[in-house]
Amino acid sequence: MEPLKIHIQFGGGAELLFDKIKRREVELPALKKYYPDCKHEKWLIKDLLVWIKDNLLKERPELFLQGDSVRPGILVLINDADWELYGELDYELQQNDTIMFISTLHGG
Repeated sequence: MEPLKIHIQFGGGAELLFDKIKRREVELPALKKYYPDCKHEKWLIKDLLVWIKDNLLKERPELFLQGDSVRPGILVLINDADWELYGELDYELQQNDTIMFISTLHGG
């Protein structure tokens, strides 16, 4: 299975947790290589969140993740549409997808 190339973007302050880098192009390895015990064949958003935590997240994971999802207040867009339209954590990633994480939380 060939690597999966996707675009990941962070905005609204979420990029501060990722070395202030707003846009990344990443190449995900075959899912079974990364998660040998995985029950499915293709990358899902929930797998991507773990990969992001392991590979990109630099500080304060509690500001990005809660349990096995993003924390409330982080908007997730898949190709510019709300991830709720795609099944959220169970969305199957496709070649060249753009996944955007936008923080709507702002300190006062």
